[in-house]
Amino acid sequence: MSDASPLSLSRLQRYWPSHLVGEVLAKPWIDSVVPMTVMVIVLLIAQMLIPGYLGLGNLVSVSREFAEFGMVSLGMAIVVFCGGIDLSVGGVYALANLAALYLINVLGVPVVLAVPIVIVLGGLLGAINGFLIGILKIRAFLVTLATLVIFRAAVNLLLLNFASQITAAYTENATWDFLGIGKIAGVPTNVVVLAILAVVLHLLHTRSRLGWHIQAVGGARRAAHHAGIHVRWSIFSAYVACSALSALGGLFYGARQGSIGFDTGVGLEIAVLAAIVLGGVALGGGRGSVARAMAGAVITLVLTNVLVRLGVQGGATSTVLGIVLLIAIGFDVKWQKNRHKILQKAYVSPAFLKLHTPPDIKPGSGSPYELNDRLRGAEVLALGLVDGPEDVILDRQGRLYTGMRQGWIYRFSGENFATRELFANIGGRPLGLAFDRDDNLIVCVSGMGLYGVKPEGEVFKLTDQTNRSWFSIRDDSIIRLADDLDIAPDGKIYFSDASVRYDLHSWIFDGLEGRRNGRILCYDPATATTRTFVSGLIFPNGICMEADGRSFLFAESYGCMVSRCWIEGPKRGRVERVIKDLPGIPDNINRASDGNYWLAMVGMRSPVWDLALTMPGFRVRMVKRVPRDEWLAPNLNLGCVIKFAADGRILDCLWDGARINNPAITSMREHQGWLYLGGLTSNRITRIKLDRADPAFVGPVAYWGAPRIAGSQAGQPA
Repeated sequence: MSDASPLSLSRLQRYWPSHLVGEVLAKPWIDSVVPMTVMVIVLLIAQMLIPGYLGLGNLVSVSREFAEFGMVSLGMAIVVFCGGIDLSVGGVYALANLAALYLINVLGVPVVLAVPIVIVLGGLLGAINGFLIGILKIRAFLVTLATLVIFRAAVNLLLLNFASQITAAYTENATWDFLGIGKIAGVPTNVVVLAILAVVLHLLHTRSRLGWHIQAVGGARRAAHHAGIHVRWSIFSAYVACSALSALGGLFYGARQGSIGFDTGVGLEIAVLAAIVLGGVALGGGRGSVARAMAGAVITLVLTNVLVRLGVQGGATSTVLGIVLLIAIGFDVKWQKNRHKILQKAYVSPAFLKLHTPPDIKPGSGSPYELNDRLRGAEVLALGLVDGPEDVILDRQGRLYTGMRQGWIYRFSGENFATRELFANIGGRPLGLAFDRDDNLIVCVSGMGLYGVKPEGEVFKLTDQTNRSWFSIRDDSIIRLADDLDIAPDGKIYFSDASVRYDLHSWIFDGLEGRRNGRILCYDPATATTRTFVSGLIFPNGICMEADGRSFLFAESYGCMVSRCWIEGPKRGRVERVIKDLPGIPDNINRASDGNYWLAMVGMRSPVWDLALTMPGFRVRMVKRVPRDEWLAPNLNLGCVIKFAADGRILDCLWDGARINNPAITSMREHQGWLYLGGLTSNRITRIKLDRADPAFVGPVAYWGAPRIAGSQAGQPA
């Protein structure tokens, strides 16, 4: 094959970081890129059309107007986060402006009292909306349209009676002037206030219970209600906050202009809605941020300001703003509809993977992997009482434990293990199991991390995160797919995090990628810390400490190999290949009573699958064009258990050629002369009697000896 062959080009693809594109698109802040980019473009165009527009003097002048508009935009954003809309903000803005001028100019109320009075007035007006919408459940559009008419009518009536008094009673007030035209460190006062409000609201939105509740209500009200969130109170609070911020904007407008007119706040609700949509805040609720709302406000205000300064008439300005709004809404709808499709196609990024030539498994081939039917007569236990027993383990008393896909861990005891009891409810999918020195059951929980269960059934958390990689785009400090574990003599727990990109529900994507997305982590109970011990592995799975405690064996499922990692001695941290040409996909590894090791194989390779791994482009097209249930995948229906020595020699091989009782074997445990088998897709546990096995072998005793009376070190919460 020549160097220019497709296979050679595919080899080069492993060095092309195409997967980084998908990781960038998956980041929560990616939705902010579009409005921020548009904002920069609009500012640059403004500078081109109006020389000096981005000059300091002009920016200071425009920013005063922007601050008031931004406050109203923040209020509208809160309501939209909650899945609502407030058309009355213009009326509240005008009423607050009128109230502030009347209190200060006519009644002579000190500014320090007038400011909170105006804000409370705005909150009370918002409470009307909140009560009707949140408590009485009337449609937001109809309610706020009605209150807009009412508030606007109130402004017109009050102006007829008090406009002359407000104008005639104008007096100098240093504090009032400071709010309107003053500066703090060279920055207009209202801009400083807006910046503080934006930071506070961002923290409330992303870090507070109320902010989370408002976002959850906007995303799905019924789901939020079922989750225990007080939906009505959250909606009520959003409308109160919106009107209070609108009132604050009107107050600053009054301080800056010192006057009130019939057109104050007219059309403000449309401009603010345009700002919210242009900022990428979803009108349906549940998606958006304070930063995006501010970016949208900048875009809207600059567009309007530039058009006015270019001499465009008011009607034309509104027309342009409306067209921009329609385009923004259309883009938002299309983006939301297709975002996940685009992300899926861009995120899955297959790489070149060349596996070693598989050994022959045909009967009569003389291969140590030769097919047989020795598992066909396995004794069936707990038939129909388990659902996906991915790992099985027995304690010192001979009781059998396994996890269920529902998040439960069951314990079986009695004759033929006929007695079933719920040992613990973890909440996530239990995978790998191991007993520590004090008989705590340590569990790898998919999507949650590393947990433990005390002998009496009490669940405790050990760790759910590790150190983050310096140059990772994705936050890989999160433990996404804790798979299997084992415990060293010093109590440190070594466990596999099979993929930093995918979880248990999407593990098939990791296999399609063929990338080194996995790692092995180490949790130290003495310091309650977790760190990455080995990275860059191809879906690491089974973990088994070697008898001397100086190293452990681990399986790489999609790499179809078993390796050794040294944890002590001069080779510490070094990885060595033990078996590099398995005929199938390895899973859990456990000790045998004779000093060797058992390995489960969950599925078998095929020539077509091996060839596809060398063709990244083919796998990309398959993901994009073929329905998921028709994707090419390894054979996951043929169960197999391998016994091998520490040097990698294959000593025995047990098959279920008939595929009756043991499809997709993921685990096996030797206990008192029996081998117990579990499978990720099985509804039973099986066992077979082993020849020449030690009938006294009990896993926890072999690991830890006699039980300890003292409390568990690993049992202390992290």
